[in-house]
This record gives sequence, structure tokens and C-alpha cells, in this order.
Amino acid sequence: MIEYRIDRRSGVATYVQIVQQTKQALRLGLLEPGDKLPAAREVVEATAVNPNTVLKAYRELEREGLVEARRGLGTFVRRSLGATPSDSPLRGELSEWASRARAAGLERDDVAALFAVVLDEHFDTTEKEQDHR
Repeated sequence: MIEYRIDRRSGVATYVQIVQQTKQALRLGLLEPGDKLPAAREVVEATAVNPNTVLKAYRELEREGLVEARRGLGTFVRRSLGATPSDSPLRGELSEWASRARAAGLERDDVAALFAVVLDEHFDTTEKEQDHR
């Protein structure tokens, strides 16, 4: 089962953090169709967030077709995202790279910025479409 971690200093809305963490778990195969999300009450107890915040996140996930609420039973995963299992060799390589970056003195925000630039170079479809014109 997923355990949400809320970073109150991130500037990202709490419900968005819950949505993002759920999507990440779906991409990594940590959550699969049929899995049950923690009850809102459990998330509230573990994270000290408002129950309405958790419900808002779950409604957003439901709106996106990722989960479904079953009255009296809970909220269940409907579909997964991506195909990158958590035990992928790429995860190990990325972990080693992150360790080297930290040893080189980079802060978390530095690594995130560097990674975002590289992602944009390799995955920005808008830029690639313009290059083909």
C-alpha cells in the first residue's frame, strides 16, 4: 500500500502532492489495477492533513479515470500508468547518478533543475515537432 509523504515547504498544494505520488506509484508498478488506496481517514492520521484535501485528491484521480470509488468499500485503482517497474535496471543507474551528483555537492533543487533540462531535451514533443518542420 502507498504511504503519502507531504512536504509542507514545497509550495505544491497538498492534494496535488497526493495525486502526484499516486501517479508515480502507478508508473512504477507499485500500485496496480485492483489495488485499494488507503482510506481517507488513514491518510489523515498518517499525514495530519484535512480530510477534504484527501477526498479532493481522490476525486481528481477518479476524474482522470485512474481510480474508482466503490461506496462502502473504498477507492480502487482502475488502470496503471507507464511501464517502468520499480526494480528496473534504469532505476539503479539513476540512483547511482543521483549519488554522484550529491557527492559532487549538488543540492536537491540543482539535481531537479538539471534533470528537468535533460528531460526537456529528450522528451519535449513540441520542440521535436517544430524541428521536423
